[in-house]
Amino acid sequence: MSSSPNRIVGGIFGAVYLLVGLLGFAVTGGVGFIATKGGLLLGLFAVNPLHNIVHLLIGAALLIAAFSGVRAAKAANGTVGFVYLLVGIVGFFIADTAANILALNTADHVLHLASALVLIVVSLAADRAVSASPTRMAPSPAP
Repeated sequence: MSSSPNRIVGGIFGAVYLLVGLLGFAVTGGVGFIATKGGLLLGLFAVNPLHNIVHLLIGAALLIAAFSGVRAAKAANGTVGFVYLLVGIVGFFIADTAANILALNTADHVLHLASALVLIVVSLAADRAVSASPTRMAPSPAP
């Protein structure tokens, strides 16, 4: 695992997002499941129970992919990165509307965009030989 940047980054981000998802429940008591205003995690990031569950799912996906192999980690990092890029951008437009079912605030948008940047760059730039080379088969024994 230590030889692949995608596996390392996916594992770290996965563990952090799992932890954030769990910690989020400590500040969302009394907050509606899809409330547009949430409790503040670390006094900065708005979360509601749905947002916590999303963090748990993303964290689990990144962690599972990191332990599954380079190709899976690379795919998960790229996918989650592009989703976070979309969420980070769209979040600015829905923050004060009923569509903000994840209780996103400006700190969330910045963090999602930063996560997206790291995940996308690592996915596209690291472990390039893995996606460029076809699956190699073991050589057949000589007759």
